[in-house]
Amino acid sequence: MSESLVVGLDIGGTSTRALVATTTGTVLGRGRAGGGNPTTHGADAAAGELRLALTAALAPVDPGRVSAAAMGLAGAGRLLADPVARAAFDRVWDQVGLRCGYDVTGDALAAYASGTPHPDGSIVIAGTGAIAGEIRDLTLHRVADGHGWLLGDAGSGFWLGREAVRRTLAAIETGQPRSGLPDLVMTELLGDPATGGGPRAGPARRTVDALVQAVTARPPIALAALAPLVVRAARADDPVAADVIATAARLLAGSVGRIRGDGDRGPIVLGGGLLTGDTPLSAALGDALRERWPAAPLVTAGDGAAGAAWLAARTLPDVTDPAALHHRLLGAGVLP
Repeated sequence: MSESLVVGLDIGGTSTRALVATTTGTVLGRGRAGGGNPTTHGADAAAGELRLALTAALAPVDPGRVSAAAMGLAGAGRLLADPVARAAFDRVWDQVGLRCGYDVTGDALAAYASGTPHPDGSIVIAGTGAIAGEIRDLTLHRVADGHGWLLGDAGSGFWLGREAVRRTLAAIETGQPRSGLPDLVMTELLGDPATGGGPRAGPARRTVDALVQAVTARPPIALAALAPLVVRAARADDPVAADVIATAARLLAGSVGRIRGDGDRGPIVLGGGLLTGDTPLSAALGDALRERWPAAPLVTAGDGAAGAAWLAARTLPDVTDPAALHHRLLGAGVLP
């Protein structure tokens, strides 16, 4: 008899990724589409992206062979509680030929599972937003932060962007040299003075007002787009950017500390675009976490869709060694 197949989905506000794999860890298909979070995009638009991603991933296989599926989704509880969104997702499931059910879990749990098969540990994510979570028996037990840009997300991409503008405003008002991070922020928001773009000269108040207007004319979350400037400046040893990064790392470590005991030896998984790459923030946060939890392995999150697929597969009868399956699907991501 042919081996079972599983489907994993990583559904975010900007992209939807699907993966089909065997229960022995062979990936057979992948699909990618636009943002599929119904809270962000509405039920019908999200379902359309879900269909595109699933159709591509399932193209090489018979969908009827899929035995289990799981999706990691920010705000998973809202999907489960929203009959319109759930019905839209169910219709897509039928349209693409899937006959199994699907589990919906938070993106934090899927990110954790993409980093380690250990049943108990912690996850900290810093992307556009930020959240920390305690995992018990591969269930998200409790969280810290994740409150959104208005009330929290300390250390996130949004936070970095907002702090970059704040530091720039302070530099202008105190007459500090306009170099490093402040210069990058002003060029991004007001234009390059070499091309005549933007009110970069003249009274400080006029420049401050122009910066404030440039920020407030955009959606607040757009400040996250300035996070790469902080990373760039920190890599160039700019002291302002370095202090922003250090503060962000301290805040993220503090969020982990709210949901993790001092003697905990379980792994800590680092997820989100600001922490999974070789960034100054991932390095600073790693140092802070090692100082407080020296016995805890630090692990980078992997492919969230593969993490979700592993969550779907691990309890199937033909999966006798979930840890080995995890290694085949996701490899090892322990940080040096």
